[in-house]
Amino acid sequence: MARDDSGLLSRVRNFSISPERYQAVTLIALAALVTIVFTGAAVRLTASGLGCPDWPKCYDQYVAPAQINAWIEYGNRLVTGIVSIAVIAAALLAFFRRPYRWHLAFFGILLPLGVIGQAVLGAYVVYKHLPPELVIFHFILSMILIDAAFALFWCSRFEPGDRRYSSDWLGTWAVRALIPFGQLTVLLGTITTGSGPHPGDHDRELVHRFDFKGHDTLEWVVQRHAAAAVLFAVAALVVILIVRRRGGDSRPLKPLLVTFGLICLQIAIGVVQWLLHLPAAMVWVHVVVATLLWLAVLWSVATAGQLVPGSKFALRRTPEPAPRAG
Repeated sequence: MARDDSGLLSRVRNFSISPERYQAVTLIALAALVTIVFTGAAVRLTASGLGCPDWPKCYDQYVAPAQINAWIEYGNRLVTGIVSIAVIAAALLAFFRRPYRWHLAFFGILLPLGVIGQAVLGAYVVYKHLPPELVIFHFILSMILIDAAFALFWCSRFEPGDRRYSSDWLGTWAVRALIPFGQLTVLLGTITTGSGPHPGDHDRELVHRFDFKGHDTLEWVVQRHAAAAVLFAVAALVVILIVRRRGGDSRPLKPLLVTFGLICLQIAIGVVQWLLHLPAAMVWVHVVVATLLWLAVLWSVATAGQLVPGSKFALRRTPEPAPRAG
């Protein structure tokens, strides 16, 4: 028995995972975390937030009763289980990746910790009957988890020295400046949802919406959300022109074009859904595109890369070898 235990410990100690396989694991974790945002939005927009009034069971059962709201809510919890497996795998395998890189292990550990936080927060949101402030925080935490998962995936793609530094200080910081524009637009979008006809209720009398402007709250928030989206689009267009200028580092041009296109699509969807009085299906599409848009912003920032050490004020890029694809 001791010999078998020794052999098992030896196999565990000698276990390793290649960078290519670990990259695939991180991609699965990222996809799972994005999927849980989609299913969570479906819960909210189909008024299934209290489809299971207790947690972790559903009506004190391990199998949800034959009721659509219960199944949607419980299905979202099952997806959460898949997410948990994926992020735990990404966290643990980071320590067995060869060559080992400490920052991958750091980002990996953040994922299961964040999922645990989401589970606890989700239970509390249900217990408090879905107050919009907590629902918004629940969504924002999901986006933070996506940030960490994207960083883990992106960093796992490259070894130190694979990607050249950029000396385009202006272009790199212009791309990074899109982050607060995107964050503001997303935040106002969540407040808009919390003010509208889809706040996540199951029994309407249990759920409160934002009403800080009385009956005009929804229109007031929508106007500011739309203004932020237009400002975001203008900022993205300006950044595209900056990176296309002579001497600029054009590496982030492709993701920037994707970002700009998704912003324009979001504005179009927003206008149409408002004219159609916010049908749940279109609001769900709006949430999905918003999540993809945020991924495009992260992609743009990651592609812009890091600045050459000591080049803070070097606005012009020095000739360098062609970058590796990606």
